[in-house]
Amino acid sequence: MGADDRGKRPHPLGELLLVAALFLAYKIGRLFVVGDLSTAYDNATHIWALERTLALPDEATLQHGVLSHDGVVRAANMYYASVHFPATGALLLFTYLFRPALYRWARTLLAVLTAVGFAVQALVPMTPPRLLSATGVLDTGQLVGPRAYGDPATDTLSNQYAAMPSLHVGWATAVAIVLIAAGRSRWRWLWLLHPVLTLTIVVLTGNHYWLDAVAALALLGVIVLVAPRPRTAPARATTVPATSVRAVPALAGGPVAGNRLAPDGYWLTSPVRQAGRWQSRDDLVVGVRAVDRAAPTVDLPALAELVHRTGPRRVYLRHGDLDQSIVAAGDQEHRRHLG
Repeated sequence: MGADDRGKRPHPLGELLLVAALFLAYKIGRLFVVGDLSTAYDNATHIWALERTLALPDEATLQHGVLSHDGVVRAANMYYASVHFPATGALLLFTYLFRPALYRWARTLLAVLTAVGFAVQALVPMTPPRLLSATGVLDTGQLVGPRAYGDPATDTLSNQYAAMPSLHVGWATAVAIVLIAAGRSRWRWLWLLHPVLTLTIVVLTGNHYWLDAVAALALLGVIVLVAPRPRTAPARATTVPATSVRAVPALAGGPVAGNRLAPDGYWLTSPVRQAGRWQSRDDLVVGVRAVDRAAPTVDLPALAELVHRTGPRRVYLRHGDLDQSIVAAGDQEHRRHLG
């Protein structure tokens, strides 16, 4: 994705219909990947045995450790049943409104992961731990409530034999990855708690094995490699030789009349001083100077070259909800801009 289309937002009606279609495909698709039940039980038995061979923690032991706490179990059931879709929908809405390029990436990750997940579920149907008596795992939804699914024998609205891979864990991890990419604070890494908690919940409620989550994470990892994060950090424009451009300090508080970009008469006006990190649609503002805590740091050689090639240039800056602009121009245009 190029720098020129990072700020473009897809048409809302088309995106609403597309996302609605994806969610509908998720719900309906699960009904069409129901495989042979005997195969689903056989696959589950093999996965359970493989986990014991790998010395993974026993899902039943984890579950039995909290079964005496009804409130904890009920909260886990509610989390499993009610957070999956709203959290993902909230991610898509946030990125659509505030991070359009990341929205497209998030949509791609979720759509491809879901499609590949359905294919795996069709090829490898698998009974969840709560329906495989050999595991000793109980159905906490039936035991304490609320239930996310009905009786498997009569439930025609969901496929309960599609444990592998865990799309709950896959979607939660995709949400965390995109939100970390969208943020700038050091606290953004706390979004990883969402997939960690989701993994704990799906095992605690008896809906997935550990290896279901491993499979989902492996698929998502491959998809992220194939569809890498779009370039949202500023990229430098082509620069002129260093000898022809005089570097000047980052812009001071203002507004001020301007700073000369280069000996041959290019000028840059200053925005009003505001603290924080600024982002430019034109790939020219790369951050702030720590000593100023406010003044945008501009790639001056690149801006001088841009003005030389394209004429007067207005550079739009964004920091949170604040929008400002600076104007780069030749001597005559600069004087006209200042009035």
